[in-house]
Amino acid sequence: MIKVIRTDRELECPRMDAGLRARGLNLVTLPDGIAKEILVREAADAELILMCYTPITARVIDSAPRLRGIIKYGVGIDAIDIEAAKRRKIPVVNVPEYAEETVAEGAFALMITLARKLGPLQRAMKSEGWVWPQPEWLGNDLAGKTLGLVGVGRIGRSLARMAGHGFRMRVLGFDPHVDRDTMQRAGVEKCDSLSELLTAADFVSLHSVLNAETWHLIGKAELAKMKPSASLINVSRGALVDEAALVEVLVHGQIAGAGLDVYSQEPLLLSGHPMSALFTMPNVVLTPHLTFYTHEAMERLEEETLARCDELLSGRPLMVKSHDPRLRSQSHGVVFG
Repeated sequence: MIKVIRTDRELECPRMDAGLRARGLNLVTLPDGIAKEILVREAADAELILMCYTPITARVIDSAPRLRGIIKYGVGIDAIDIEAAKRRKIPVVNVPEYAEETVAEGAFALMITLARKLGPLQRAMKSEGWVWPQPEWLGNDLAGKTLGLVGVGRIGRSLARMAGHGFRMRVLGFDPHVDRDTMQRAGVEKCDSLSELLTAADFVSLHSVLNAETWHLIGKAELAKMKPSASLINVSRGALVDEAALVEVLVHGQIAGAGLDVYSQEPLLLSGHPMSALFTMPNVVLTPHLTFYTHEAMERLEEETLARCDELLSGRPLMVKSHDPRLRSQSHGVVFG
């Protein structure tokens, strides 16, 4: 039997697991945080690795002589050593389209929660039963405000449509890889520099991929350029932000708030975590990396992942739908859609 490893089994994918077993595959599911030695041992006779969060390092790849493909059931590929896979001529693909609208909705939910102080209001209602219109509950309209998108790909453009057409917000965008005309068609005004966007935006929402160029893209200097009344939203990757600097500016009230779904160190913990201080801040909304997690998105994710598996099992090249240059640089075992 062909052995398939699926890491991060805490993310339940019953349709996908059942589909793989129905295809006669020996599916081995592994937990998040699995020891590297165990992962290496399990990979030794695997022909396909499905991963979501668990790092697939050069050591894992080189220990798997029968490996024929790596599929990220999700979008971000920063946890895969793609260069190591390319050296072995092992194709790597992701599933980039399954949650673009879903994650954009999640980012919007964080934004409106911050604007209307829904987090502390809900806590007050549950503890007191009622609150009166006092200054601490005074929120802000989104209409007329400026949303700054750092990264104007599929998710960023979806959020731009929701904010611009739905809430009459002005939308700015910074993305060196997207031209002015493309942004304009999406209702986004292109900024030539990140600084230009940060100084103008009331909400800064991050939608960049994580790579060597974007690591800590938002650092201490960038946070200092934001308006004191502005909030930061991150639904992409935690390491896009210097999180220690973010905690510091939030503690000192240098920006208005933050809505976060992703963190460099996951899971987040109530204590003993570099960002634990955020749990007590009423102007911070924290969600557990679940803006992608809806019935509809998971159905799309599982179907697309099975489609890539079928390509590999039938000896066909794997379809790369992402425009990420790291995936587009492959020349073995892939076709580009």
